Amino acid sequence: MDNESIVIDYRGVELCRKELTVLREVDLRIHRGEFVYLVGRVGSGKSTLMKSMYADVPIEKGDAKVLDFYLNGLKRKMVPQLRRSVGMVFQDFQLLADRDVYHNLRFVLEATGWKDVKAIDERIDEVLKTVGMLTKSYKMPHELSGGEQQRIVIARALLNRPAIILADEPTGNLDPDTGKRIVGVLHEIARGGTAVVMATHNIGFLSQFPATAYRCGEKHLTPFATEAAES
Repeated sequence: MDNESIVIDYRGVELCRKELTVLREVDLRIHRGEFVYLVGRVGSGKSTLMKSMYADVPIEKGDAKVLDFYLNGLKRKMVPQLRRSVGMVFQDFQLLADRDVYHNLRFVLEATGWKDVKAIDERIDEVLKTVGMLTKSYKMPHELSGGEQQRIVIARALLNRPAIILADEPTGNLDPDTGKRIVGVLHEIARGGTAVVMATHNIGFLSQFPATAYRCGEKHLTPFATEAAES
């Protein structure tokens, strides 16, 4: 792949939390449309690495670039612009409980500057169709299953056509079959040209849905072979 397709570029990066080094000497390059797993135990640095990608954790050392944003010394006023280019999916769905699916999604679009009602409606229909939830726009979050809620969260992440989706343990609160379907949806999104980075403790996904994988452990990020997951 050519360098122009790189959307995440980390070179010799060090990340800390509460003055303790979590990861050091991180070298990572992710291309447009690539699916990448981050595996490792709880506390190994997966979430810290992903949070650094949307400027929630600072870069202590090294050089880090996400899309056209240099994260080293990124000005605070630029952070919202970065985050509009990065869709985020978490295991705790964080849907607004007091409004239906449509108004959850409309809220995000209006908050990020959309004003044309027709364009808003069309975009909501597009993302709901992508995740197979077009007929659920009138439902309240509590009326949806966990898997359905996670599909809505993925739809929400897609609203502003991000170049990158960051999914932090998106199947953590789901049963195995539902989790498998969610991973399938994320792979389909990657095939459409959006880079997807997914943190997971379930290495079984690597053999079911093969893709590039890295392991967080012992304060380093290292390539993780699918063969290792199967052994």
